[in-house]
Amino acid sequence: MSIGTLLLGDPSPSLRWRAARELEGADNEDAEVIAWRSEIDRSPAVDALVTELAAAGPYEAGYLLCRLAHLGYDGPATAVAVEKIFRLQRPDGSWSVPGPIEGPRFITMHTVVPLRGIAAAGFATDPRAERAYEWLLGVRLDDGSWPAGPKADLGQAGRPAPPEKEYRRLTRGLGCRSATTGAVACLAMHPTRRQSDAARIGVDHLLARETRDASTIGWEVSRLVGLERAMGQITFYATFDLAFLLDLASRCDVSPQDRRIHDLVDYLESLRGPYGLWQHSVHPQLSGWLSLDLETSLRRFESGDWIGNEEPAGFTPYQRGPRRN
Repeated sequence: MSIGTLLLGDPSPSLRWRAARELEGADNEDAEVIAWRSEIDRSPAVDALVTELAAAGPYEAGYLLCRLAHLGYDGPATAVAVEKIFRLQRPDGSWSVPGPIEGPRFITMHTVVPLRGIAAAGFATDPRAERAYEWLLGVRLDDGSWPAGPKADLGQAGRPAPPEKEYRRLTRGLGCRSATTGAVACLAMHPTRRQSDAARIGVDHLLARETRDASTIGWEVSRLVGLERAMGQITFYATFDLAFLLDLASRCDVSPQDRRIHDLVDYLESLRGPYGLWQHSVHPQLSGWLSLDLETSLRRFESGDWIGNEEPAGFTPYQRGPRRN
């Protein structure tokens, strides 16, 4: 029995709907898909998020949009929230959270979180979203990673940025792992920018950390379904989640022939449980969602053709590997 078939018996209409379409190849005309689609929009989980979305600011709304997209919601509240976020966009394309941090200072995540939500909701190519993407590219460091905040202390020219805190510093890069993860997450949701040098160099930085921590696998999925709180600003993506890394790499068309991807896949495959499912270390009820996430990522790699570089700085943007037949 396939993973997709197993997931079709899950209590969540969102999980059943996504498993049918993403793993079983069902189309939107399938009777069960239509029924589950209707059930999603009436579900208590979606209704609670839509209510919360109506009162949220751009930062909180951005991640609520990610959560709703993850559950398969596609109702009118999405477009309303996206327009509200755009109304609060700064002229340079970024967003800022109200408070003491203003002027030339910025926190990369204040733009990353709203932009990822906008892209997840299907508005990545809106001209206002494209302006935010250009802002994001403009604040990159010289090695293609992203800083947590300003590239010069307090925005004063000629003053070097302080080093990123060790717990969120990239293994070989200059930037912040949390900020770089968030920026790549935005680029990975764009139909063309996901294959750009910026996205792939960002993934390359993230792949440089080759630790294997089973306890944090599925952290991002657990937040998307509401089993863990989405919190933090600079530290929003500080938790190193191998399932999320695999998701980002697969969306950016990394090749399974990349040695780091090959090793990561081997490790994750070794953790498969009975019937081919993965178990979450903290939330047993998350097994279905985690298995959907990992299996979908693994299938995306079938079309990946990009092999990254394993050297730190001074590398060429990317190499192309041979396509798989």
